[in-house]
Amino acid sequence: MHKWLLAVFIVVPIIEIWGMFQVGSWIGGWNTFFILIIMGLAGAYLARAEGRKVWGEAQRQMQAGQIPGQSLLDGLCVLAGGILLLMPGFLSDIIGITLLIPITRSFYRQVMLNWIEKRIKNGNFRIGRF
Repeated sequence: MHKWLLAVFIVVPIIEIWGMFQVGSWIGGWNTFFILIIMGLAGAYLARAEGRKVWGEAQRQMQAGQIPGQSLLDGLCVLAGGILLLMPGFLSDIIGITLLIPITRSFYRQVMLNWIEKRIKNGNFRIGRF
């Protein structure tokens, strides 16, 4: 697993830098810079708004005596989307925005749920190491 993470930390920044250079060559360096800044600001606003919605929904479910499972997965998606939008680059911005939009977030939520169910069935799911 560590090799996979190392590859991600090397390959993803290379793709992001390549993408910024490509877009910069098409529309200009300053335009690219401003688009990245606007995407970051818009993403921060969207992450804050969606985070509040998810938090409110989780509180309502807990007050009703329900387990906020879907809200927790939505919260993870919003957190990941916010982090990705803070990273400079177009690929991370696109993925980050799709994590924040409720319509596309359901896809990621289903992927996470399938991953968790698979791990539980295999007996490999741990919440923490003690």
